[in-house]
Amino acid sequence: MEYTISGEDREILREVAKKQLELANEPENLEKKKQWYLHNALLGEKPMIHLEMWTFSQEILPQRLKCQGEFARQIETSLYCNFLNQELFGDDRVTPDYFPMNYETYFQLFDIPVQVNHTDNLQGEESLGHQFVSVLEDLEEDYHKLKSSRFGVDLEATAAKEQAVGETIGDILPVKRTMDCLYSVPTQMLVHIMSMENMMLSMYDYPELFLEMMDRIAEDTLAYYRYLEEQRLILPTTSFESVGQGTYSFTQELPGWEEWRRRPFITKDVWGFMDSQETVGISPDMYEEFIFPCYQKISQQYGMLSYGCCEPVDPIWERCISKLPNLRKVSISPWCKEEYMGEQLSGSKVIYHRKPSPNFLGVNPVLDEEAFRAHIRKSLHAARGCHMEITQRDVYTIHHDIEKARRYVQIIREEIEDHWR
Repeated sequence: MEYTISGEDREILREVAKKQLELANEPENLEKKKQWYLHNALLGEKPMIHLEMWTFSQEILPQRLKCQGEFARQIETSLYCNFLNQELFGDDRVTPDYFPMNYETYFQLFDIPVQVNHTDNLQGEESLGHQFVSVLEDLEEDYHKLKSSRFGVDLEATAAKEQAVGETIGDILPVKRTMDCLYSVPTQMLVHIMSMENMMLSMYDYPELFLEMMDRIAEDTLAYYRYLEEQRLILPTTSFESVGQGTYSFTQELPGWEEWRRRPFITKDVWGFMDSQETVGISPDMYEEFIFPCYQKISQQYGMLSYGCCEPVDPIWERCISKLPNLRKVSISPWCKEEYMGEQLSGSKVIYHRKPSPNFLGVNPVLDEEAFRAHIRKSLHAARGCHMEITQRDVYTIHHDIEKARRYVQIIREEIEDHWR
């Protein structure tokens, strides 16, 4: 892609950047930033709330985007995504007072390109439906296909993008090179190259070979991390940076930019994220034997860890996940036994990161307020004695009703006010 921005697009981006800066400096936004620091330090008084927008952004963004150039349109989209939660929904997502820009890094497991077949919708456009093409059909026969994982960074592209954006909006909104958390999802990467069925059958058919493969994933991941350290690509994760699954870094327990200027950072200085949604179909015994050693080896590299997505963590909590000493947040998904996890996390240093069911907001055009109140109230009761945050994820439509989404957040606030503590 050419990182060029036309004169017309430049003026559009400058106006959107001004809007972001204005919202970033609003007193309410600055107060929410303080609350995130307290929350992640286990000192917050109330749960934090985040309505994740990206899954239904097709109903929010298109009518706002005015840029014509492809690169300019990408930047315009990023700018809006930085502040639309604050403007539209009133949740606790915080608007940064800069334009974050990450390094163009990559990690390709076993040097196998991921191949995806997409379905089309009625308009002939690419839809959510897709299928990953399996490259590893039989682990023993295809084991020779597993090369060393390929990873690196495109410094030239990163610098070119940063320069183009800086020349366009840098005098309004500083362009800051940043890094989100270190993100590792080994079983997801496996499913992308060998399918769910083949992954599960391989544990049964070739247990020793499967364990060897999982250890290679861990070792390749660690090699990638050492590369990032050597290239000085590890940057602080202490403020607006994403920690995966709808939460943010704000912390003073990890070193920040002042320390980074003194010395190269290592992975122990930053947040990490891991999940294993793909193993919900295996027993806790099999998770402990075949999956957890790899995850434990990788997770030990991080300063602080957030674990889990849609998978229920309660079956593997006591024997596995609870043993991760740097764990600060754990996902309590709609399929999790939330009362049990509330008992386990009560009084602990691990945040109860609740993911409510997306059905209330995403399925019915009209919000059933009473049913949703009962759903949230149940979670609040389950999490008593815990440090809690609420992230609404996996909503793929709000039926083009922004007011419904805003009301959704308001109901969560009302329930917290009436039933928390």
